[in-house]
Amino acid sequence: MNCRHEWDISPQEAISLQKSLAQDVRLQPLPEHIEILGAADIGYVPSVERLAAAVLTFRWPDLTILERVHVIAPILFPYIPGLLSFREVPPLLEAFQQLRRPPDVLLCDGQGIAHPRKLGLASHLGLCLNLPTVGCAKKLLCGRHDPLDLHRGNYVPLRYRKETVGFVFCSRDGVKPIYISPGHLADFDTSLELVRQCLGRFRIPTPLRHAHNLATELRQKLAASG
Repeated sequence: MNCRHEWDISPQEAISLQKSLAQDVRLQPLPEHIEILGAADIGYVPSVERLAAAVLTFRWPDLTILERVHVIAPILFPYIPGLLSFREVPPLLEAFQQLRRPPDVLLCDGQGIAHPRKLGLASHLGLCLNLPTVGCAKKLLCGRHDPLDLHRGNYVPLRYRKETVGFVFCSRDGVKPIYISPGHLADFDTSLELVRQCLGRFRIPTPLRHAHNLATELRQKLAASG
């Protein structure tokens, strides 16, 4: 683990830290040879103030599930848009340590560099793990883009402050797009291609859909028991 910073900090300190950590993010093509792909998602249970962190690994490229691990953790940082990694990365790191074999690339439900300070959850987690990460978010956090024809496979660049930070991508005909951006040790084209190869019948790429389903299952159990 490469995260040497403290997690129990103020929002103002977190913003300053993001600006510093963003300087360490490296954009480069994903590895040409991938054997294992990972996917990570988080579920929030307000009734018991807990987070359910889910990490799954898959054999590449057929996406057979290899491992499913999770952690239930207390919430140690408030919900502040743009600072979610300080809330969600610690339990994901804890879950990741349970894996018998780490993935070669990790797909994250969240932003990569498509973030006001270029350090979304995928970038922050990638730095901590020293692992190639790709952000694939369901909602836009920042930036503007041209109109997108909602036909599967279409995409347009996402720009923030006149700089490309990712892609707006249509993963299924007629449905809302998803937002793809490199996290760490990834670049734009290979991040887009990875997500493209992970598409199934649904809007969300298959690995993230499995991670989301596990996080949802855990969240529902926690809510019922609380």
